[in-house]
Amino acid sequence: MYKGIIFDFNGTLFFDSEKHLEAWREYSKQLRSYPFTDEEMRDYMFGRTNEDIITYLTGKRPSKEMLEKFAKEKEAVYRDMCRKDYEHTVLAPGAIDFLNYLKENNIPRTIATMSEKDNVDFYIEEFQLAKWFDIKKIVYDDGTIPGKPAPDIYIKAANILNLKPEECVVVEDAVSGIEAARAAGIGKIIAMASMESADFYKSIPAVTQIIKNFSEINKNILEIPCYNSSI
Repeated sequence: MYKGIIFDFNGTLFFDSEKHLEAWREYSKQLRSYPFTDEEMRDYMFGRTNEDIITYLTGKRPSKEMLEKFAKEKEAVYRDMCRKDYEHTVLAPGAIDFLNYLKENNIPRTIATMSEKDNVDFYIEEFQLAKWFDIKKIVYDDGTIPGKPAPDIYIKAANILNLKPEECVVVEDAVSGIEAARAAGIGKIIAMASMESADFYKSIPAVTQIIKNFSEINKNILEIPCYNSSI
């Protein structure tokens, strides 16, 4: 049994991969004249920081000013897509019931995402995340955390929960995020097949379970504390 759970957000709690794909395809054409391929998206975009992505596309580390310009423009386009597609801008199937279960049983939990602050603020408001999470404990790209597959983000999230990495479950959809969780020493890694097929994850040794929605998680893997705790 594990004592806490850490969620990636994009493609995991929110199935928004297609919107990010569309926004980044447009920007990749502007930066190098031809769009990202699906393979490049999977290997060099998901779970990475905007700086990592722009560096890959341009072949050089961008200046602070250029990074801010491209990142803000791209993310503004993405958020506008989300607002316009109100019907699909919802939490992943089964997520609300699962989050309610975690809250009712005081199971430590947080989000660890490589999204930047403007997007995280948008998610907090749009999905009313404060119902289930202490928003001060959400770990995001604040400019100090290396992008996935570096393990730093999951080590930090476990520390915030006052848990050892091996005491935590991580739910991820990106290959880079799965590798980050493995490198951090996370006890159990669950792959969310929100965009890739379930078969895609079967060859990844670090993955111990593959799900398509949150109703498929075995709640018994999580230890229910015998004390009351805050969100």
